[in-house]
Amino acid sequence: RLAAAEAAPTALAEARERAARAHAEAEARARRSADALGAAETAQSNAARAARSAETAAAEARAALAALDAKLEAAIATLDEAASRLAAAGLDPVAPAGAEALPAIGALEQEIARTTRARDALGAVNLRAEEDAAEIRSERDSIASEKADLEAAIAKLRQAVATLNREGRSRLVAAFDRVNEQFATLFRTLFGGGEARLVMVEDEDPLEAGLEILCQPPGKKLASLSLLSGGEQTLTALALIFAVFLSQPSPICVLDEVDAPLDDSNVERFCSLLEAMRSRTDTRFLVITHHPLTMARMDRLFGVTMVERGVSQLVSVDLAAAARMVDA
Repeated sequence: RLAAAEAAPTALAEARERAARAHAEAEARARRSADALGAAETAQSNAARAARSAETAAAEARAALAALDAKLEAAIATLDEAASRLAAAGLDPVAPAGAEALPAIGALEQEIARTTRARDALGAVNLRAEEDAAEIRSERDSIASEKADLEAAIAKLRQAVATLNREGRSRLVAAFDRVNEQFATLFRTLFGGGEARLVMVEDEDPLEAGLEILCQPPGKKLASLSLLSGGEQTLTALALIFAVFLSQPSPICVLDEVDAPLDDSNVERFCSLLEAMRSRTDTRFLVITHHPLTMARMDRLFGVTMVERGVSQLVSVDLAAAARMVDA
């Protein structure tokens, strides 16, 4: 125990040295830790300040971005409106494409100046333009409807006209053939032979064609009516008139001085034809004449006589009754 006790101070001294060294190392570590802690605190403070600065910058950047987005949207809307106004004015609009596709500011200013001049040239703005346009559109629609109705009516009228033309053409050709046949027969009866016919000229359409009378009395060449003598023209005209009456009878026929250009022999032919027409039709013929032969062939005579000066009197003579009285 003595030896152990004697050796204890040495061990304690060694333990004290070790503890001193450990304490020194601990203090050194503590100082290093304190230094590191100070540096970390400084770095943390700097980082916090930087973070606050970054947040402030980010907020400012977000606000600036929002403002730029609003300005961009407003610029695009302005460009769209300008393009629409330019297009409505008949000008070349500038399409709101990307920034690289936009024209230079000088070109835009020139376009704005030109557009402004064009706008000024248009004059005052009509505030009732939309109402006027609506009224004009309504009137246009009404006119278009009336036009459609008119076109439909025109089509119906044309169809009706075409139908009437076909019917009229057919009836005209049939009547023309009947009159032509009767005319040829009556001409031969009046002239004792010869030939006569009606010819359509100048157009193939019967409704548009003219009419030519070709006659050939016995012993003469075929010629138009204008080349005949006065008496021959009269007989030819009578043949045509009576041919029409035979084709389309009428209740009364008035002949005014038709025998004036005729000689006695032709007057006899005319009277014979008149008697034949009276027997073939129910038409009553009133003949105004001064020719004795014609008056002698009539059934009844009507005349005006002046028994006293200034006093006219109508006289009627029934020649058939007079002939019966003479025979009796």
